[in-house]
Amino acid sequence: MGAPTAGLIAEFILHNLENTHLAHLTEKRKITEYFRYVEAILPIYIPDHTNTQDKTDDFNSLHSNITFTDELETNNKLNYLHISIHRTPTGWETSINRKHTFIETIIPYSSNHPAQHKYADHRGILHEQRIYKTFT
Repeated sequence: MGAPTAGLIAEFILHNLENTHLAHLTEKRKITEYFRYVEAILPIYIPDHTNTQDKTDDFNSLHSNITFTDELETNNKLNYLHISIHRTPTGWETSINRKHTFIETIIPYSSNHPAQHKYADHRGILHEQRIYKTFT
């Protein structure tokens, strides 16, 4: 999403598609939960009642200029945004998903960044460590 207005346009278009088509797709494909953040959607459905390819084809038929792709669950794990969602016999567990190229660095105090960015960087790392300890 390169342009500054891209997020707003994506929100407008997807909101319109959801209002006009989501109820029908939810019923047809047995979608039990539906989550969206900007353009990333996470539909949760019963796999015994829904063919994944048919579901993707239905979503892709909503608008000729929008293509939806699937990322399927493997080993009871699915990555959505920067979260790894693990399915367990008793429910769900989440953890932070980091790419293989991630390097945990912080903004040096002597850099030219605003102080708020530096403090937010430190708070984020501390908060992430607390979350990680909760789920491991």
